[in-house]
Amino acid sequence: MLEISKGKSRLLSLIMTLLTLLFVIPILIILMNSFKSKIYISDQPFRLPVSDTFIGLENYIGGVAKTGFFQAFGWSLFITVFSVALILLCTSMTAWFITRVKGKFTGFLYYLFVFAMIVPFQMVMFTMSKIANILYLDNPVGIIFIYLGFGSGLSVFMFSGFVKSIPLEIEEAALIDGCNPLQTFFRIVLPVLKPTVITVAILNTMWIWNDYLLPYLVIGTEYRTIPVAIQYLRGGYGSIDMGAMMAMLVLAIVPIIIFYLTCQKYIIKGVAAGAVKG
Repeated sequence: MLEISKGKSRLLSLIMTLLTLLFVIPILIILMNSFKSKIYISDQPFRLPVSDTFIGLENYIGGVAKTGFFQAFGWSLFITVFSVALILLCTSMTAWFITRVKGKFTGFLYYLFVFAMIVPFQMVMFTMSKIANILYLDNPVGIIFIYLGFGSGLSVFMFSGFVKSIPLEIEEAALIDGCNPLQTFFRIVLPVLKPTVITVAILNTMWIWNDYLLPYLVIGTEYRTIPVAIQYLRGGYGSIDMGAMMAMLVLAIVPIIIFYLTCQKYIIKGVAAGAVKG
């Protein structure tokens, strides 16, 4: 039995290693080609840069100049940070209210958020962009509230699951000590929600930072985020500056990889605490 268990463990390790390579290899190919001339990227995409193909940081310098990368980085950072902060604040309070206040309205509200998780974005994107224009939400501040709407479904679902595991006696003790509902939430409930807060923050940050379609539809090219800016490297008549595009893709994924590696230990902990217990 022990040998069979070891065999299964080795097989699982092998499968996970292969899956890891499938995810990592495309990133390594992009990194490798970002240092090659665009002529050789098309002809020799899987070969390492050599003296004839290596051009140093030329693709990075050209890509930054062509895309206005730093301005796009600023808009992406602004939208991502404030969208995630608003999602965390509003959805955690909503989940706490739904979980603690039992009734038909809160039950309906919970299932409405769950239903929002399964509605494809493509189903509502045209009407959403029109309504955003009518309500003057087609700007970097307005899109933050749109992200709140699209990110609330999964976030409320995860927070609700974790709130159910918090003993009600803790909150009752806080009320006896003189805390009002807001003080109880921010001083008692929110600190306990930390694992799920970090998990929800990571998931929403990766989604909003890498999102192309929603910013393109709502704020267009006036306030370019990084994915929208990179798309403009295609040029006219289908021509694509592959070298600059590879370089900008590397710069785009570096911040989110650093953020993910910093917070990854909280992901499994938060998902298990929230979604499974819910």
